[in-house]
Amino acid sequence: MNPFEQEPERYELQAGPAYTFDLNRRDIFKLLGGGIVVLSIIADANAQETGGGGRRGGPGQRAPQEIGAWLHIGEDGAVTVYTGKTEVGQNIRTSLTQVVCEELRVPMGSVRLVMADTDLTPFDGGTTGSRTTPDMAARLRKVSAAARELLIDLAAKTWNADRAALSVADGRITGGSNRSIPYSQLTKGHKLMKSIDDAPTTPAQDWRVCGKPAAKVDGRAMVTGDHKFASDIQLPGMLHGKVLRPAAFGATLASVDMREAAAMPGVAVAHDGEFVGVAAPSEQAASRALAAIRAEWKTSAQPSGPELFDYLKRKADPVKEPLSIPGTAIRASYTIAYIAHVPLEPRAAVAQWSGDKLTVWTGTQRPFGVRSELAQAFRIPENKVRVIVPDTGSGYGGKHTGEAALEAARLAAAAHKPVKLVWTREEEFTWAYFRPAGVIDVASGVDADGIITAWEFHNYNSGNSGIKTLYEIPNQRVEFHRTSSPLRQGSYRALASTANHFARESHMDDMAHAVKIDPLEFRLKNLKDTRLRAVLQAAAESFGWGKSKPSPERGFGVAGGTEKGGYVATCAEVAIQNGKVKVSRVVTAFECGAILNPDHLKNQIEGAMMMGLGGAMFEAIEFENGKILNPRLSKYRVPRFSDLPVIETVLLDRKDLPSAGAGESPLIALAPAIGNAIFQATGRRLRSLPMA
Repeated sequence: MNPFEQEPERYELQAGPAYTFDLNRRDIFKLLGGGIVVLSIIADANAQETGGGGRRGGPGQRAPQEIGAWLHIGEDGAVTVYTGKTEVGQNIRTSLTQVVCEELRVPMGSVRLVMADTDLTPFDGGTTGSRTTPDMAARLRKVSAAARELLIDLAAKTWNADRAALSVADGRITGGSNRSIPYSQLTKGHKLMKSIDDAPTTPAQDWRVCGKPAAKVDGRAMVTGDHKFASDIQLPGMLHGKVLRPAAFGATLASVDMREAAAMPGVAVAHDGEFVGVAAPSEQAASRALAAIRAEWKTSAQPSGPELFDYLKRKADPVKEPLSIPGTAIRASYTIAYIAHVPLEPRAAVAQWSGDKLTVWTGTQRPFGVRSELAQAFRIPENKVRVIVPDTGSGYGGKHTGEAALEAARLAAAAHKPVKLVWTREEEFTWAYFRPAGVIDVASGVDADGIITAWEFHNYNSGNSGIKTLYEIPNQRVEFHRTSSPLRQGSYRALASTANHFARESHMDDMAHAVKIDPLEFRLKNLKDTRLRAVLQAAAESFGWGKSKPSPERGFGVAGGTEKGGYVATCAEVAIQNGKVKVSRVVTAFECGAILNPDHLKNQIEGAMMMGLGGAMFEAIEFENGKILNPRLSKYRVPRFSDLPVIETVLLDRKDLPSAGAGESPLIALAPAIGNAIFQATGRRLRSLPMA
């Protein structure tokens, strides 16, 4: 039965029953067909840090152990790999394919990834925190190596040969006496299952597929427009949905009259507590129906932008007795604005009920988390919900939650037809969550020799990611203070690391200036971490640090840091023209262990520079009494082509270290490098993001 064929008030809010995906051998091969299957028992995993994320959706909860199939080599030799990770523009489909090809010794075109389908792929906590490369790539490497070893065993048994004498290349096993057999012949007629074990993986020094550029999987379909994203999904008989939005944040519905909308041809209406929406045969018809609804809202006074930073500190716990600061004391306060994610594709979902089974196609970074949200909202078991994530037009940490999925599913329940719902750009700006605003207070001491003697760092609200300093300081106090946020906030690319690095690296320059030491020299003097030292030196060498003299029209800045296992340093050059700042050149050195795909990594870094420029110079959400004042691109300033500097990238390939993610950490040093360059040219220290 459709859950909304009864009055919603009759349903009590309760957690759905625990559900374990417990496929046995027969079920696996019924689903995938004959051949070879590699599976594993998935260990418990912590929930995501922001936006829920455990199997039950609550923070800090744990995912149950499940049997999950990761790789299938069919009787025709086709290789299918299953992962719960999502493709949100970071090109992870290509690098994960490279990992599989490296270990299986097969060409790139022979591997197909099935991604982010809660009925088909193993449980995954989400595509967040730059964990796809260190976690999923490592897992698929082991999975593929296990499959390779099973194939070698099978060939050795078939030929009654010494397995040590066999070699693997190009999807074939080769032995003595010119014997060679393709995977397709080995797997034909078999139903073999293997769990992940300690099969040997290929050292980075011996990589032949990984560590090299590879053409983007599905690249041709992307550039020709054939590739389908969440907003492109079409189903037979599908309606289009619209949702009535409140007059302000926190507003409650006082009254609603939907009679005119309900009388329109082909229109279905839904009213469930504070939720009011319509579904119609076209977007235009849905918009007309929504406009016909008469609603009154009850609002209450809320903080506004001008009082934000005082509000954040006032609502936090007070700081204890200040740290003693020997040497020259330097104190400063930095502020960080709320900013929006501005994904290329706003939230979108298509929902369809088939009896009591709900299927939703949506763009999200957390398909299993959204499945939990849907199951809880509709009071149904999770095995009655399927979430499929088509490739998604970017997320940047902003698509952890399933608002559009919930809204489309509620409207589909009312209409008894599939419903597609795509947020407008204004809805995306207003009703999604923002990167947290914050206040950061820093106090430090430095002696006459340029040695930092003390460091006190207090972050209010924006977060504790990247909050600890890597500089050698004997006397430290570093604290994150939770407080009340006037606006909805959540994960953003690099989390709070951008804010914390902006404050710390700006303050490092102020200390260097106070003791009259070159900013790069000052950092190296107080630094023992060899990886951060290496990227600082690499960026400075490529940039030509110290070879050009600053002037009132031109300045140079440097900053560095680490986040998510990656180390980054950025040098920036700015030009001052008629009192306006133009970032003219940026050099970024980056190290994230062994590089899987250098072209892919370079694209990530360049994209981070473009995105980081917005938060550094232009982007800020303006709000007043519960309303966003700039909820469209005509009023919210993002980087333009004319803003982009010359971007140079230096890659440090550490094949002796495990591969780390690179989707976030390249971003963190740009803002302070720009701020330090402005200070060098003008003598004016800008301590607020954005700086323009």
